[in-house]
Amino acid sequence: MTTHDRVFLPGLELSRILYEEAVRPVLDAECPGLRYAAARVGAGSEVLGFDTARSADHEWGPRLDLFLEPADAAAHGEPIHRLLAERLPKDVRGWPTHFRHADPADPVGHMEPTEGPVHHRVAVRDVGGWVHEHLGIRVPRTAGEGEAHGRAVAGEGLGMTARDWLALPQQRLAEATGGAVFHDGVGALTRVRRELAWYPDEVWRYLLACQWQRISQEEAFVGRCAEVGDELGSAVVAGRLVRDLMRLCLLLARRYPPYSKWLGSAFARLPEAAGLLPTLRGAVTATDHAVRERRLGDAYEAVGALQNRSGLAEEVDPGRRPYHSRPFQVLHAERFAHALARTLTDPELRGRPLTGSVDQWADSTDFLARPGAVRAAVDALG
Repeated sequence: MTTHDRVFLPGLELSRILYEEAVRPVLDAECPGLRYAAARVGAGSEVLGFDTARSADHEWGPRLDLFLEPADAAAHGEPIHRLLAERLPKDVRGWPTHFRHADPADPVGHMEPTEGPVHHRVAVRDVGGWVHEHLGIRVPRTAGEGEAHGRAVAGEGLGMTARDWLALPQQRLAEATGGAVFHDGVGALTRVRRELAWYPDEVWRYLLACQWQRISQEEAFVGRCAEVGDELGSAVVAGRLVRDLMRLCLLLARRYPPYSKWLGSAFARLPEAAGLLPTLRGAVTATDHAVRERRLGDAYEAVGALQNRSGLAEEVDPGRRPYHSRPFQVLHAERFAHALARTLTDPELRGRPLTGSVDQWADSTDFLARPGAVRAAVDALG
């Protein structure tokens, strides 16, 4: 049976079936009393709910994340991994549980039938280790019972500063808080996800201010590029502004903006998207500067009105206006940035330039995947 012959199931549903019909029975029989959480979180289009049949060509399939207490993960993680390799079924709803590597130099896995033990995608770890690996932050422990048992106590606070939040890529936050938890017998996973579900209020206001500031930096360039005959440059700037407006709308809706592959899909799910999509499409597809500028102006005014309705800052006139003495119609988006910045009381944020979180000024995947380098850069900007 080929991939195209199988009935596609959303990856989260496939993970749930894998847990309930295959993994849980093995753990109940062979590891009675073991405390664990079972979930599908982290990287993968299915975690954000955007997977399709196309996703099945690599690192998609019956996958699961098992989280044990730290001491149990250290003592039993590898034995459980081997046990599942021997005891898991060869497929779930026709989708193989065995993953092969097409190229020894390429770690990407591909589903493939097998007659022997399965090289499965059930990861066994502890919550604190996973959070540190995925986000670069450490889950604190109590000095009493929690320390004795190696138990994360995220419910008592991750102890994160504003600067810690700014060093977390929004894609990584979406991966950590997305997906599904099928069982949580340790509690730590649910508590961590609850704490990371959204930014603290002042960090949120600061990031919104920074997003408006990004728009202010380039909104006049659409006209200036066209004025010197650079229509391609004008179109490129318009595309960048549309991207920034989409990310701004997601932030206003309390949704972590994903990276470029899924940004449009995430934006399209917002209630406000139906009214904005024709305008934003018109801005990026326009072949004439005047149309491009008019479409962007319509979008600026609509998103400015959204900002005003949020009540997060004093209202700002969302109408477009000339760019100083030049004949370009802009929003002067810095007005919204400054209105939000004036609401900040956290000294660390009030005195910080409007640069924002790491992925408001950097979009290299190789860089964003290195928490230590990201934190060093964020500290330097502070």
